Amino acid sequence: MFQSLTVRNFRLFAAGQIVSVGGTWMMVVAQDWLVLSLTGDSASALGVITALQFAPLLLFTLHAGGLADRRDKRRLLIGANLASCALAALLGVLVLAGAVRLWHVGLFALGLGLVNAVEVPARMSFVSELVGTDLLPNASALSAAYFNCARVLGPAVAGLLIGWCGTGTVMLLNAVSYLATVTGLWLMRPAELHRTAHRPRRARVTDGIRHVVARPDLLLPMALAAVIGMLGFNFQLTLPLLAKTVFHADAAAFGLLTTAMAAGSLGAAFATTLRRGRPPLRRVIGTAAAFGVLEFLAGLAPTYTTAGLMLFLTGFASVYFAQATNHRIQLGADPAYRGRVLALYTLVFQGTTPLGALLLGALSESLGARSGLLAGGAASLLAALAALVAHRVTGRRSPAGDAWHPPLDRPAGAPGRDRAAP
Repeated sequence: MFQSLTVRNFRLFAAGQIVSVGGTWMMVVAQDWLVLSLTGDSASALGVITALQFAPLLLFTLHAGGLADRRDKRRLLIGANLASCALAALLGVLVLAGAVRLWHVGLFALGLGLVNAVEVPARMSFVSELVGTDLLPNASALSAAYFNCARVLGPAVAGLLIGWCGTGTVMLLNAVSYLATVTGLWLMRPAELHRTAHRPRRARVTDGIRHVVARPDLLLPMALAAVIGMLGFNFQLTLPLLAKTVFHADAAAFGLLTTAMAAGSLGAAFATTLRRGRPPLRRVIGTAAAFGVLEFLAGLAPTYTTAGLMLFLTGFASVYFAQATNHRIQLGADPAYRGRVLALYTLVFQGTTPLGALLLGALSESLGARSGLLAGGAASLLAALAALVAHRVTGRRSPAGDAWHPPLDRPAGAPGRDRAAP
């Protein structure tokens, strides 16, 4: 289960990420609570802020994927984390000074979104450089595990800290947490990274798109991720609305509701650490359908306790689906295109969130907070059924088969391998 942790570079990366992602989830709760406090619980305002934070993923991620294929991913990640640190610190200072306005929050959300557009594809494709192809499923699952460990603790701690010392302090703590990732990246041994023989001088976005379109085994899970990412994974919008307007919860109770979902996500992450190969497409579709059903039931939950239980199960299904889709796509992509393929995956899975946030924000404003979860669950289930029909109609497989593994990684120190400066 923990085989990837025997790799020193991955241990450093994981340690830094646990601290940093914990701070990020504290920031998510603090930012959402600040927006609702500034606007009198406006669902539309929260939808706009969410859209601003994810819009850069929609606009720039594909170009950032080409950048990840051309440049040193480790250096890109150091720069991105330092930029995020500066942005979070500036917003925290404004809040503590009592000078923050809604447009400030929107501006900083947009700035963090721009940084994330570069950071996400670089980070996702960097995992394979840390451990190599054979350990990639295990390392990816462990990444999801520590992400969800932080997701369990971060919102709960943030809920308590907001009540004690306000949202500004939480934002400053998040700023400091980025330095843990920077330190881990700085201490790595570049010579031990698993890199391809060379980086392309030109990594055109269109080449990555053609690679996916020519591969039905990549295209169908990518399309499924697009629908579910846009309409099903808008919990940054739907959960605070459910907690505050339906169950009339305070910040601490909202943090616990988010933690319940994160705990289920953590269970799924550990369950997928045992995966050793590329998951079949039917498993991706089946987990998508299960997620849709559970999210719909969470929207119908009559009590706070029932909602927590259903969100626990929804969290399990959400991460199991995301991991299965990630492994299906990442283990099927040629490493020469991996940065661009994962950028496209990020675009369709996270970059479409602004569209869904605006739609579900308006829907929740007119029909109530529950409607966001109900619509997201129904859309996810319908997308899974459509994908199943398409899979049965085409009856096609990957040209190289499900067991295909790209053979382009070289061991550390191999001739002709690019080395990064420390």
